[in-house]
Amino acid sequence: MKKILFAAFAMCMFASCTNDATTTTKVTTEEQKNVAASDVIMKAFQTGDISGIDSVVSDDFLDHTDRGDMKGRDSLKSMVKFVTANFTNMKTEKKREVADGEYVWSWLRFTGNSNGTVPGMPKGPYDMESIELSKFKDGKAVEHWSFMEVQDMMKMMPPPPPPSKNTTDTTKK
Repeated sequence: MKKILFAAFAMCMFASCTNDATTTTKVTTEEQKNVAASDVIMKAFQTGDISGIDSVVSDDFLDHTDRGDMKGRDSLKSMVKFVTANFTNMKTEKKREVADGEYVWSWLRFTGNSNGTVPGMPKGPYDMESIELSKFKDGKAVEHWSFMEVQDMMKMMPPPPPPSKNTTDTTKK
């Protein structure tokens, strides 16, 4: 009897598992529009062409950056110009992308060359990854966050200062 119950339990467990190849997710028209808008923004950073920004970014766009919040669509356009002026041969590889209602998450890999004028970015080639999260309303980006891989961020940090010549242990009394 125990063997029959175990076999029945095992069959139920296997039957409840799904295979990614057979599982489908219905993507809504809104989500498709949001992904397309996200692609326009990504393309602007690669090419410097900001002509499509107005059609996919809200006037009151808010970008949460490491330098604080940047407000307005024009601040995004300025950032695109800054990036394309300081980084050449920029390529963006989309590793994964998920659209869920009003949000689009993109796992991106950035490669290219830094001209060395941006603080923290040494001159030469770079290769970094981040998760970009954008919130959309009516097909336009209204908010953005970026989460960088810690190892990639550490590559941009200056080396630590040399140890002090005074190595006296001040914790001893």
